[in-house]
Amino acid sequence: MEPSTPTPMSLPGIAVVGVDAPLRWLVGGWADLWRAPLPCLTYGLALSLFSLGLTAWVYVHGASHWIFALTCGFVFVAPILAMGLYEAGRRLELGERPKLPGMLLVGAALRQDVAYLGLALLLIFLTWGGIAQIVYGLSTSQIHRNLPDLIAFATGTFEGRRMVLAGSVIGGAIAFFAYSLVVVTAPMLLDRRNDVFLAVVTSVRTVITNFWPMVVWAGILAAMTLSTAATGFLGLTLVFPWLGLASWRAYRELVPDGA
Repeated sequence: MEPSTPTPMSLPGIAVVGVDAPLRWLVGGWADLWRAPLPCLTYGLALSLFSLGLTAWVYVHGASHWIFALTCGFVFVAPILAMGLYEAGRRLELGERPKLPGMLLVGAALRQDVAYLGLALLLIFLTWGGIAQIVYGLSTSQIHRNLPDLIAFATGTFEGRRMVLAGSVIGGAIAFFAYSLVVVTAPMLLDRRNDVFLAVVTSVRTVITNFWPMVVWAGILAAMTLSTAATGFLGLTLVFPWLGLASWRAYRELVPDGA
């Protein structure tokens, strides 16, 4: 059944996709990346250098136990940080060449609805961080002030492995909740016809309608993003713009009349 054309007060139609759709989005995003490599890779490099600097600052100040929490928590704020990449994807779709200034200062993102979305994601992230601290505090009476000690505790003791398991289950549930709220919302807000409430409802409907494909897509996004930690976050230079452009393609296929 074809999606209906939205009116100002109606919800857009949702397309039904197969579990192979995430692979199609990745392939399309990869092709888009090399249609505009300079602005997109520069965008990713800026984010990777910021992430590396933040990690180094946390480590130097003896709070290495926060590194894992911040790394996992990145998935909560990534959709807002990718607004410039959604804009690049939109321009490529229109046959235009995206430019870095337009990606760094997206006019459609400078409005109240995007601020509401950012605030909601920040609150979810802070809640997740508080829960991570509680799980850590219940698992040990010590503070592991450097990363090797923390890794040794997490992998070499029963309490540490239990902490990792509990944190992964709780954190995964919160992360998927946040993902359901935002996976379509952020790119949808590039269109000023849509407010944050309509976009969030559309995002949740998209996940419900295409549950297994969206679970696969969530797993790909999380795995590829978190894997960049092994490179000191320098891998974000390539991975983040690739996933951002692929996410725009995902949105346009899932909500074909939403932009």
